[in-house]
Amino acid sequence: MLSVLLLTTFATYAAERAEVSEGADKPNILFIFADDWGWGDLGCHGHPYLKTPNLDRLAKEGTDFHRFTVASGVCSPSRTAVMTGHFPARYNIDGHFAWVPSNAKRGMPDWLNPNTSTLPKMLQSAGYATAHFGKWHLANNMIPDSPLPKDYGYDEYGAFNCAGEQMPVHEDAARAIAFIEKSAAAKKPFFINLWMHEPHTPFHTLPEYRRRFSELDDPDNVYASVLSHADDRIGEVLDALDRFMLSDKTLVIFSSDNGPAGSGRGNKLKTMYDSATGDGFDGGASVGTTGGRNGRKGSILQGGLGVPFIARWPGKIKAGAIDDVSWISAVDLLPTFCEIAGAVLSERYQPDGTSQLATLQGTHAPIRKKPLFWKGTGGNGPLYSILDGKWRLLVNVKFEVLELYDVNDDPLEKNDLKSSHPDIASELLRKLQTWHATLPETPDPECFSKYRDENASPMPPEVKPLFQFDPSR
Repeated sequence: MLSVLLLTTFATYAAERAEVSEGADKPNILFIFADDWGWGDLGCHGHPYLKTPNLDRLAKEGTDFHRFTVASGVCSPSRTAVMTGHFPARYNIDGHFAWVPSNAKRGMPDWLNPNTSTLPKMLQSAGYATAHFGKWHLANNMIPDSPLPKDYGYDEYGAFNCAGEQMPVHEDAARAIAFIEKSAAAKKPFFINLWMHEPHTPFHTLPEYRRRFSELDDPDNVYASVLSHADDRIGEVLDALDRFMLSDKTLVIFSSDNGPAGSGRGNKLKTMYDSATGDGFDGGASVGTTGGRNGRKGSILQGGLGVPFIARWPGKIKAGAIDDVSWISAVDLLPTFCEIAGAVLSERYQPDGTSQLATLQGTHAPIRKKPLFWKGTGGNGPLYSILDGKWRLLVNVKFEVLELYDVNDDPLEKNDLKSSHPDIASELLRKLQTWHATLPETPDPECFSKYRDENASPMPPEVKPLFQFDPSR
């Protein structure tokens, strides 16, 4: 009996040690996702007055990818693509999650289905500690019966724009650092979403940051101050990785959910209130820049989709490099992170993206293995788009061809070639229509709030003050 007990104890100890050893060999993943941060809003991208020394440091110690695109020009669908590795139109998530009547009117669910395959769940299966700190917006605080971030595969979270308690926006870095320290002590690899509020409205400024840019008039002063504060918090997390001697074994990526909001010209500042994040300045301070790309937030033109993407992984990703030829998408992040983590994708799960690990490590990918598709939010501009090979086609709601670009020769999409290449436009249109036919006509009813019930109150009392402002976050 004693020998059996000893053998069992030894086997348990060996398994635990093997798990620790295996975990110790796995790289950590820190994904920093800003909100409305334009491609041109970085010191290392040549902005004339914005100061981003910590992000500039990240670019100096890693590779700056100039042709990364997100899956939507607005927040919620862009984040859905990161979480699922799928085009958000597969979930009828085409715009931001707002109050229930607005979601219903636009043919959207009220939240992303928590039962779907998600990135944090897959990384949990590979032995990772998972956490989310910052903006959520895969539901909304105006939908109190929506699932919480923990239901999607996070061991810990602190968030806003979700049901339940709203984490103060400036606590994101401190909470991430605490999770890093705890994971390091447990010798467990970690995956952290650090989804920052900046530079979304309301602009939550602090006096010490406004003083840094005292030479600037409003609204430039406000915009510069909030980005500087965000950059400092990113620096605090990078310093923590150094302090815990984890920098060399941590992949750090910085990006943004879509292009900059507003017109970019600025306006007279007013204050506004947001129930998720509090008081701040309104869109009059939205002076973000696209780095010469057409369109802005809300558009599926390059100015709405082409955002910063900087990756650092010492010894794995080349330092001080620029990749201005590889087309990487947000739907590629899930398969890329899973390959890095050793997480095996289920045969039932088919990502729309593909792993870009080799691209991150220096193998250029100017021609994608899989096409990309976009569905926009409507309006008078392009509603659907496909990128296949070196060609991108944009069409309107009636599937009438609007624009055609050779993105390898013309990455900023300035020279429309639809007239000179009608055969290519026709072939891409056929592929786009075939993809569109695969999309669901209506959302999954399991993702409807109880407040859609005709017998329920049209809006719970705790969110009625939200009618005082535009909920389009």
